[in-house]
Amino acid sequence: MSGIIRKIAGYVKALDGVDFSLKQGAVLGIVGETGCGKTTLGRAILRLVEPTAGQVIFEGKDVLKLNRNQLKEFRHQAQIVFQDPLASLNPRKTVFESIGEGLRFHGMVKNSREQKERVAEVLEWVGFSPESMLRYPHQFSGGQQQRLCIARAIVLNPKFIVCDEAVSALDVSIQAQILNLLQDLKQRLSLSYLFISHDLSTIKYLSDHVVVLYLGHVMEKASVRALFSHPRHPYTQILLSAIPKAHPSENKERLMLTGAMPSAANPPSGCPFRTRCPYAQPICSKTPPKKVVKDPSTGEENEYHCIL
Repeated sequence: MSGIIRKIAGYVKALDGVDFSLKQGAVLGIVGETGCGKTTLGRAILRLVEPTAGQVIFEGKDVLKLNRNQLKEFRHQAQIVFQDPLASLNPRKTVFESIGEGLRFHGMVKNSREQKERVAEVLEWVGFSPESMLRYPHQFSGGQQQRLCIARAIVLNPKFIVCDEAVSALDVSIQAQILNLLQDLKQRLSLSYLFISHDLSTIKYLSDHVVVLYLGHVMEKASVRALFSHPRHPYTQILLSAIPKAHPSENKERLMLTGAMPSAANPPSGCPFRTRCPYAQPICSKTPPKKVVKDPSTGEENEYHCIL
C-alpha cells in the first residue's frame, strides 16, 4: 500500500486584524457579504474553531488560553444560536432533552424535578407552554424551532450569546417576532449579543454598534446611528445603498458593486476592497490610513480605514 504525501500549500487568513470590544448588555452587529468571515469570527470567539493567533478576552481572561475546566465554565457563560434551527436540534431528542441536558452537564440542577422546572420556565419566556417539552423538533415550524434554540442558549443563564444569522432562514414576519424576542430577553437577562447578519435592516433594529467586515478585515466601526447617517467607507456606502426603498417615492441612489470578491488565499495588498472600489487610488495598494471621525453633535466616533 502506497502512502499519500501531503504538504502545506499555503494559508488562508479568514480574519486579519479584527479588533473590537463589547460591553455588558450591548449588541454588536457584524455585517458583510458572504465569505467575509462573519461566521468564522463568531465561532473563533467561542473556540468552536481554534484561532491560530490573537486574543479573545472575556471578563479579563484570554479564552484562547483556558484549560479544560476553565473552558467548561466559559461555555456556561457564552452560547450560540445557529442559522439553521432544525440542523442544530437533535431529531431523536425531545425538547426537554435538548434544552435540559446542559443543566445537568454544568451541575446547575440537583434532580429531574429542578431540571423540568427550569426548562418549563425558559420555554414560557420564549412563548411555549410547559407541555411542549415532550414534543420533538420536527413537530414545530421553523420559527418555533429557532425559539427552541434560543431557549437552549439562555437556559444556562449566560452573559454573552453569538447570534449567527439567527433570523436569515425565516419569513419576514417571523423575523420580526424573533428580533423582538431577542430584544426582550436582552432586557430581562442583561445579555450581550454578537449579532451576525448580512441584512442591514435587522442590524439597525437590534444593534448598538456595527463592525463592517470585508475579506476578513474591518472596514468600518461605528455606532448604529453614525454608520447609517454618515457612512465613511465606500464599502459601507455601497452596502447601505442596497437597502430597499422605504417608499416608492423615496429618492435613493443605488451604488453598484462590480467584480467578484478576491480569493482569501491571495488577497490584494493594502486595502482589500481596492480591486472593487470606485474611488481606488495608487496609495490604496499600501496600508490604508486609519481615520477616526467624531460627530460634533453626538460625540460618537466612526473608525474606518480609507483615504476618503
